[in-house]
Amino acid sequence: MQLAKQWVLVTGGARGLGAHITRALAREGAGVIVNYLRSDAEARRLADELGPRVLPLQADVTDPDAVRRLFDAAQAQTGEPVVSVVNNALVEFSFDGDARPKIGDIAWARFQQQIDGALKGALNTTQAALPGMRSRGFGRIVNVGTNLFQNPVVPYHDYTAAKAALLSLTRTASNDLGPDGITVNMVSGGLLRTTDASAATPEAVFDMVAGFTPLRRVTTPEEFADAVLFFLSPWARAVTGQNLIVDGGLVKG
Repeated sequence: MQLAKQWVLVTGGARGLGAHITRALAREGAGVIVNYLRSDAEARRLADELGPRVLPLQADVTDPDAVRRLFDAAQAQTGEPVVSVVNNALVEFSFDGDARPKIGDIAWARFQQQIDGALKGALNTTQAALPGMRSRGFGRIVNVGTNLFQNPVVPYHDYTAAKAALLSLTRTASNDLGPDGITVNMVSGGLLRTTDASAATPEAVFDMVAGFTPLRRVTTPEEFADAVLFFLSPWARAVTGQNLIVDGGLVKG
């Protein structure tokens, strides 16, 4: 299905990386459901900027009932089911290596918070999306991951563990859902210059990462968003269960 014929849900789609994904989808003519938790003003500004096929809807992705209501509201307002989901929402996290808790003192509650946001959130959106996807015999799920489980250059224990679990779900779900014409993939970035989450990263860290990267620069959110669109497009129709690393070549495989 062409992007212009799809309604795509982007969780955490009102700001940071999510806003870049929303803009990229709108540029290609897709309808976008911009999910947000507290970023009401940002979501409405995006809708005003990008036009009537961008619809802001609030929901906590960790709440399965709220997510089901989100999908119902989206279909009621658009007349079409959501057939693609980008699980991008990030729960209250900042990439600040100096401030991160170390393995000797990190609390389990931080792991639980990230697992709920990444893994439970993706499970909730996937389950709520399935009836609409199956009604069309088509579905695309793209989970946002990280290159840190290949190369934990900064050991963000909670964030990385949650994203590793999400990669596992990506691969197992792709097996279950393939017969329904639904693909499930992951796009994993490194440090992005710059999002809300990476705004706390010292400039010296950006320079260090750029120096080790074959392209000699840090990947931008716009470049990452374009890779997400690949998995939503007809060009990726035979690709599922994969993890595409988009970091300028820093991490291999």
